[in-house]
Amino acid sequence: MAPEVSDIFARMESSKKGYLNTKTSDEAEKFGPHLVMLPDGAVPDYVKLTKYQEFCWRTIGKMARLRSKPNPKLELSLLQAHMRMRPEEFVAYVWMTTILVLIVAAVVALTMGGVFIAILGINAATVLIFLILIVVIPPILTYVVLNSTPGSKAKRRGRDMNKRIGPAMSFISAMASADVNVDVIFKELSRQKIYGEVASEAEWITRDTELLGIDILTAVSKASQRTPSQKLQEFLQGVVTTSTSGGQLKPYFLQKAEQFEKEAKLDMRAQLESLGLLAESFVTVVVAFPLFLVVIMAIMAIVPGGGGSSSFTVLLLWLVVVLMIPISQFGFIFSIWNSTKESSI
Repeated sequence: MAPEVSDIFARMESSKKGYLNTKTSDEAEKFGPHLVMLPDGAVPDYVKLTKYQEFCWRTIGKMARLRSKPNPKLELSLLQAHMRMRPEEFVAYVWMTTILVLIVAAVVALTMGGVFIAILGINAATVLIFLILIVVIPPILTYVVLNSTPGSKAKRRGRDMNKRIGPAMSFISAMASADVNVDVIFKELSRQKIYGEVASEAEWITRDTELLGIDILTAVSKASQRTPSQKLQEFLQGVVTTSTSGGQLKPYFLQKAEQFEKEAKLDMRAQLESLGLLAESFVTVVVAFPLFLVVIMAIMAIVPGGGGSSSFTVLLLWLVVVLMIPISQFGFIFSIWNSTKESSI
């Protein structure tokens, strides 16, 4: 009995391995990998850096490659954001841009310092503090913003996927109801550009299966590891788990379509509540607070001994009027616009 049982398990294991591997025809076994037919006039799309990125890489690329440490998080963020750059190329781009911003900020600070002292007659010590802020703050902001760009793009792609995964799931469930294979479903989904970044992820799965020769389950598993969307990640992991455990994909797709439809209604309600709270904060922080602050600082500058040097108060008043109010208004307007744009997807 023991040899027969072991033989049964051996046949089951071989059938499982055959199921997970990509099927190849007799011609493919004889003549090698299959050819992918492209439309007439189509040319390969090579990954190229922009001229400025090439300049950054030629200038300090060697130093960035030697001084920068391995950063798996940055590499994953670049992959999730679909930014076609290596980590060392991105580091060289960030460093070179920060250096150029520092040079420009120093030139602008010297020019503004001469104007403040010669024309406005502001105290030199006060001007020096202001110039130091101008020289230091822009490079720091540039470095922080550029380093956060891959993560921001990845999060934006994740939000787009979360918004479009409901309609995309309806498309997938409709294809599955017609007994279409999983690889064909993802291939057809990649052609539907209306589904945004979900179609882009499906295009990468099709690339792995048709160009790289990876079996569909492995391609889906890799896509679940690199996608920035938690919902899409759980869905793709469920596809792999259901397939390997012998379950039916059609009921799984229908269940996920219903689940994402309910979650979309709850997300829409939460976004409307957040938008109302943001509008109330705009009136308080951007409209009322700067108005009271300008009036108080103007009175302090006029009244003798009302709060330190009048020139310093005037400089702070200029900063509030020229910088703080426009930047705060632009920030709130952009936040509201971005929220309404996401909710309209």
